[in-house]
Amino acid sequence: MADENLRENLKIEQLADLREKTEMVSQLLQNQLKGYLDTLRPLLAPRRILGNYVRSSVKEDIPDTDVALKRLREKYKEVCGKPFALPAEFDESVLADMDNRLELYPWEYSHEASNEREKKTITVASPVKWALSYTSGYTVRQLREVLVGKRERRQEEVRQFLVNAMVVQLVLAKFPGTNQLLKDLRYDIGLDKCQGLGDLPLVTIRSSLPSFRPSDDIILAATRLSGVPAFIELIDFDVLSNLEDPFKTKIEAKLR
Repeated sequence: MADENLRENLKIEQLADLREKTEMVSQLLQNQLKGYLDTLRPLLAPRRILGNYVRSSVKEDIPDTDVALKRLREKYKEVCGKPFALPAEFDESVLADMDNRLELYPWEYSHEASNEREKKTITVASPVKWALSYTSGYTVRQLREVLVGKRERRQEEVRQFLVNAMVVQLVLAKFPGTNQLLKDLRYDIGLDKCQGLGDLPLVTIRSSLPSFRPSDDIILAATRLSGVPAFIELIDFDVLSNLEDPFKTKIEAKLR
C-alpha cells in the first residue's frame, strides 16, 4: 500500500488524472496477466491432479488422484455451510465437466466512508489484485449477490464455484513452480477470504505495483459526482523508480 502521507494529502483536483492513469495501467496489467495465464493453462488444468475424475479425450494415468480427491472432499466440507447452504456430501459428478479455462475476477470489498456530513457504504475495487479460478456460472460479484438474495440462486452453480475455487488451490499447491514463475514476472499469488463468501479462501494474484485508498472525503466527493457508490483504489506511481528487479536481486545475492 502507499504511504500514509500520499493517502491523506491527495487533493480532489488530482483525482481525475490519477484515476485515468490507474485505469490505463490496471488494464495493461490485467491483459498481460491474462496472456501469462493462457500460456500456463495446460499446466494448471484440473486433470493434472484429478486425472480421470475430469472428463477428457486424453487418457493418461495421473498419480495420487485419490489423495487429491480426499483433500478436496475435506476442503469442501470445511466451507460448504454458511453462507452457501450446500449439502455436506461431496458429489464427484461436479468434477466431470470442469472447465479448465482460468478466469480473473476483480478484487472488491465494502468500505464505510464517512465524514462530518455523510456516511455511505462504498464498493471498492483494487486495480492491481484479482481473484483466480476456473470459469463457472457465477462471477465472484454475482455469487455474493446470490448469497444475499439479490440474484437468482442456482444450486449447482454455487457448488461448482466452490469446487473450482478449491481445485485451483490444490493445483497451485501441487505445482509451486507456477507461483515462482509468476513472482519472477512481478505477480504474487496468495490466498484471501472475500467479504460475503464466509470461510472460503480464494486464490489471488497481485501486481508488485502498490495501490491505496484515499481519504474518505475524497471517496465521498468522487461518488457524489459519479452518482455511483463505487470507487477504484489508486496506483501509487511514485514507487516506480524504486521497484526491485527480481532477476537483478538474485544475481546480486549470488555475488555477495
